[in-house]
Amino acid sequence: MAEQRLILTLGLIGGTGKEGKGLAYRWARAGYNVIIGSRTKEKAEAAAQELNGRLGGEQVRGMLNPDAAWACDIAILTVPYEAHTATLESVREMLTGKVLVDVTVPVRPPKVSVVHVPAQGSAARESQGLLGDQVRVVSAFQNVSHVHLAEDHPIACDVLVSGDDAEAKEQVLRLVEAAGMVGWDAGPLANAIVAEGMTSVLIGINRRYKMKGAGIRITGIDPV
Repeated sequence: MAEQRLILTLGLIGGTGKEGKGLAYRWARAGYNVIIGSRTKEKAEAAAQELNGRLGGEQVRGMLNPDAAWACDIAILTVPYEAHTATLESVREMLTGKVLVDVTVPVRPPKVSVVHVPAQGSAARESQGLLGDQVRVVSAFQNVSHVHLAEDHPIACDVLVSGDDAEAKEQVLRLVEAAGMVGWDAGPLANAIVAEGMTSVLIGINRRYKMKGAGIRITGIDPV
């Protein structure tokens, strides 16, 4: 296996929302090259400029989604569920041979605190079915609130990482650590249903208890 490059380029597909910009900020701060993707170049460039202003550098670029998918080493999909299929179709050819981290949660407004299970079991399984075996899909980051990602403090939330390719999961676990969190190998991609569904549970907890950014922690063992 070829030695991994020290500096990877991460492409946030549909990354102009709060979750995408939060992850982009943390990874750029950790030293990665970051691309914010969007359906419109102007929106992508504005988001990149905003983050660069905060970072005091030029680590973040803005591009159209297909260009971001082509230019990145690892792609991260951060779009609302209603845009999930259309966005993947627009970048499918550019993702061949790459890892796609799917952060999508299949919620159905207005009942976002009610778990919705797609026909294939999860949004991540839908991604794998649409993209085919030439793309290694990994599910992660669904349970981390943008409220925390946008700040500089440590995040008291663990990340469940599921996928069918062990090496791809290892790459994503390194991204979790770079973003300031603890990641756990949660098994095959079929298990993505758990993390995706847990997001709706956490949204309901936030509402009922008037909290911001409830998350999950794995207990019982010290992470290695």
